[in-house]
Amino acid sequence: MTAKSVDAAAAYAECERIMVSAAKNFSYGIRLLAPEKRGALAAVYALARRIDDIGDGTLPPDEKLRLLDEARRDIKAIGGPTTDPVLIALGDAASRLPIPTAAFLELVEGCELDVRGARYESFPDLLHYCRCVAGSIGRLSTGVFEATDPAAAEPLADSLGVALQLTNILRDIREDLGNGRVYLPQDELDAAGVVLRLDDHGNVADDDGRVAALVREQAARAEKWYRDGLRLLPLLDRRSAASCAAMAGIYHRLLGRIEREPHAVLSRRVSLPGWEKAYLAARSLIGARR
Repeated sequence: MTAKSVDAAAAYAECERIMVSAAKNFSYGIRLLAPEKRGALAAVYALARRIDDIGDGTLPPDEKLRLLDEARRDIKAIGGPTTDPVLIALGDAASRLPIPTAAFLELVEGCELDVRGARYESFPDLLHYCRCVAGSIGRLSTGVFEATDPAAAEPLADSLGVALQLTNILRDIREDLGNGRVYLPQDELDAAGVVLRLDDHGNVADDDGRVAALVREQAARAEKWYRDGLRLLPLLDRRSAASCAAMAGIYHRLLGRIEREPHAVLSRRVSLPGWEKAYLAARSLIGARR
């Protein structure tokens, strides 16, 4: 084994460590991949997590923007000499698989929008943000999966990423509002007569039920993005399809729960228990074998 391969093996091990410790939902699907693809997707996750953590951290905005600019330079240098294990693993993975590493630049752009406190006047504005922070990950993942028709797969992966991000926005509506972030389109809030605010208990105020009704409408729209994005699965090999189905299935199940009980997200973070995530992962693998 060469020194380079030893470095790469250690780098992949570090990325998998990050994934297992931090990817509470995605790790269920990533584990279904063949080993060489599992390491590559763990590397994608590890860098994405690093970028997200900058945007969501507690540093002053100027420092966050400086670190995000550093991340942008690192992305452009992927494949070059480095001692960073995440970048080593990504460089190795991108040398073997058609991973569009430039898509990480879109993730940086989306995190910069968060740092600057962007609000979204209409759904097309929000859609741009979703494509930056989640559609980009869908396209990166599809490079790891090696879709049989990359041109057809890319927009479907983008749609699936949008679906997952719309689910996240609904799940985290209370937490985001507490942090001064509002993602729902302003024109739709106005049309529904909704002003988002927290009540004295730290929950999203909804005296007349309009917020819950809007959440249900937003969930129905996200469902349409899932229907489009899940058309990606037939373009993937068996284990990649199982991995993708498991990761998307967890969020899709969560969206169904939100649509049935929209009031729940106004007072707590809705999630699935571990056994249910494991069940969805196992069902995805069994389904891919048929």
